[in-house]
Amino acid sequence: MKIGKLTSTKPTLTLLDAVALTVGIVIGAGIFETPSLVATNAGSSVVTLLIWCLGGGISLVGALCYAELATTYPHPGGSYYYFQRAFGNSIAFLFAWARLTVMQTGSVVLLAFVFGDYASQIYSLGEYSSSMYAAIAIIIFSGLNFLGIRQGKWIQNCLALTQVLGLLLVIIVGLVFTPSSTPSELSSTTTQTNVGLALVFVLLTYGGWNEAAHISAELRDVRQNMSRSLLWSISAIALLYLLINFAYLHGLGFSHIITSQAVAADLMRSTIGNWGAVLISLLISVATLCSLNATIFTGARTNYALGTDFRLFAWLGRWEARSKTPTHALLVQGAICLMLVLLGTFTPNGFKTMVEYTTPVFWFFFLLTGISLFVLRRREPKILRPFQVPLYPLTPILFCGICVYMLQSSLVYTGVGAMVGVAVLLAGVPFLFYMRQTKRN
Repeated sequence: MKIGKLTSTKPTLTLLDAVALTVGIVIGAGIFETPSLVATNAGSSVVTLLIWCLGGGISLVGALCYAELATTYPHPGGSYYYFQRAFGNSIAFLFAWARLTVMQTGSVVLLAFVFGDYASQIYSLGEYSSSMYAAIAIIIFSGLNFLGIRQGKWIQNCLALTQVLGLLLVIIVGLVFTPSSTPSELSSTTTQTNVGLALVFVLLTYGGWNEAAHISAELRDVRQNMSRSLLWSISAIALLYLLINFAYLHGLGFSHIITSQAVAADLMRSTIGNWGAVLISLLISVATLCSLNATIFTGARTNYALGTDFRLFAWLGRWEARSKTPTHALLVQGAICLMLVLLGTFTPNGFKTMVEYTTPVFWFFFLLTGISLFVLRRREPKILRPFQVPLYPLTPILFCGICVYMLQSSLVYTGVGAMVGVAVLLAGVPFLFYMRQTKRN
């Protein structure tokens, strides 16, 4: 991919701005879906809470590594740009291919299944209700973006509002309004313990810190405020996640959590009745649709960039002037998403399948990002680094070790979704060889 000249950025963000942005980026719809999957694999309520704490620590380690890269190489290309500088165009192309076929599209479908699970709590469409809602949401919002209908800023802002409102509502209800008859099984255990897979779901829920680190290029007094903003924001997120999981355990009991398909709705139903389940399901559905729309919007534009920079994919680089949208990129993205919905439909849990599908590829490129930090330090030792990762090289070594463990866990402990995701990533290799051969000729 060709990288154009970058306009210099000015440090305009305060410490408070950075914390608010990071919290807004990281907290998503996943916290309403993953707790039951985490508890199932953690094996006990105590281990469940400890794993959520561990996830916050791992996220902080990773964010510190990304922060050095983001402040040293402030570019909207993000990881793509780091890969290009450290490893060349081949790895950068595979990353772009992965975003088109696995990471971005998988994220869209993952959100669509969260919407489907909670929309089904309001009105079920039958046996495949979640998949049907997921497909409908993808078709509608891809269509709106295709036609160039841009939702106003206030609609996107409702994402943060509804997510925080939903979190606070669930926490208050779970801790305060639990009926005395509800079994608060805070010490319950099961025979199944799979910490690696539990961490896969926890770190998915913490996902977004890699994007949050990119704001460091515009942060005032970056040497001091970078580490502070990361520490404060991730600590706040970890506290919220611990509180909501404690609320689930207190309000439902451990045995109920591990069998729940929509844990927040079940908590509201068991405490304040069906209207509470409908209310929280509605809030989560709206928040998820906002995230879904934003992911479709940004994903289509990164795929459009792939088409403009690689001749083989030039058909993705068509921009419709009238609607001001990358029409071909939207169509291809929507088609891939619908195929992934079909994949999730024929598995016991569509959301879990999408986690399996995307996670190995995510952690593979996270590992490459950690390695690129070492490569660029050695290759470009004299470049100004406004923020340097603390305790170098121990911190990035720890991050790379975590990435290897998570990559191994996502491959060993997950099912067919992981194999399909890896196979799709590898399917990009022949395109790479073809482009190399064409360039030689």
